[in-house]
Amino acid sequence: MGLLSSLEAGAAVGLAELPRQASSGPVTVFYPTAAAPSALQRGAFTLSVAPDAPPTPGRHRLVVISHGSGASPWVHADLARALVEAGFIVALPEHFGDNHQDGTEPGPPSWKRRPQEVTRAIDRLQADARFGPVLAADRIGMFGMSAGGHTALTLAGGRWSPGRLLQHCNQHLEQDFHTCAGPTTALDGGLFDGLKVSVVRAFNQRKFDDPTWYQHVDARITAIVAGVPFAVDFDPESLKAPRAALALVTARQDKWLAPRFHSDAVLRACPPCEHLLDLPEGGHGALLSPLPPAPPRAMKGLIGDPPGFDRARAVPQIHARVVGFFQRQLGPALVP
Repeated sequence: MGLLSSLEAGAAVGLAELPRQASSGPVTVFYPTAAAPSALQRGAFTLSVAPDAPPTPGRHRLVVISHGSGASPWVHADLARALVEAGFIVALPEHFGDNHQDGTEPGPPSWKRRPQEVTRAIDRLQADARFGPVLAADRIGMFGMSAGGHTALTLAGGRWSPGRLLQHCNQHLEQDFHTCAGPTTALDGGLFDGLKVSVVRAFNQRKFDDPTWYQHVDARITAIVAGVPFAVDFDPESLKAPRAALALVTARQDKWLAPRFHSDAVLRACPPCEHLLDLPEGGHGALLSPLPPAPPRAMKGLIGDPPGFDRARAVPQIHARVVGFFQRQLGPALVP
């Protein structure tokens, strides 16, 4: 479901696009407004929004969304819409070197920067003449999916290491192949599978040869949802007592990040974590809405909906659970 149809019956949604700065990439902001929406084209997506309209008065809670690897703000537009209709302001920073326009630095180079990029996005909104006066920034929410889920776990207090990822891939390469090899190649039972495994092992020995632990927290963020997160490189001990209320959304048919190594491992390590929703028929792309209309061929099988997944029923349920979590944890979305 896209924004053009889903917003017609709901409250109006404003859209602002904060430009790149020396210390921050672009930040897309969805927010409540009283202005009338109109159709706006962004790439292949048609949005029903009020561009640069004034935000509604009050003190709104903020939720920051961290997109997945190679993604854009628009694949989380329906979740942003649901949050805005509940009174939240939503900010989506573009992650440097790992977005729909620039995919040159995915993986650990991006993961080191992403949490700081979330912090800088919060700083920008607090300092912005339009949004600063209408933000209640004492308690902030954060949602991340896939690589954005990695960002979420880091901001929840998790520490991770490329060396731990290397250890996982040395032990479980064939069982969790796309985690270790990326989305562009796959094991298909053919004659070249052995060669693929050997090449990936050799490449990863160089790429992930770093035992350093990385961490970053932001005390303003008090509630976090990690959706199908990339998680095998985290120290489980660091997630036993998260720094913020932490919830997970899982998908049993995830072919990109095998749940038993990623989201399920986080739930095992984290007794206080809330298992917000499990999707028995959902794949890795179940949390994307709207889906990219024409994903690259290599990505289609990884983010496309598996047979039996009822997107029309499941996606509104996902959004309702996420919105409800932030309402419970952050308090009223609009404080008079």
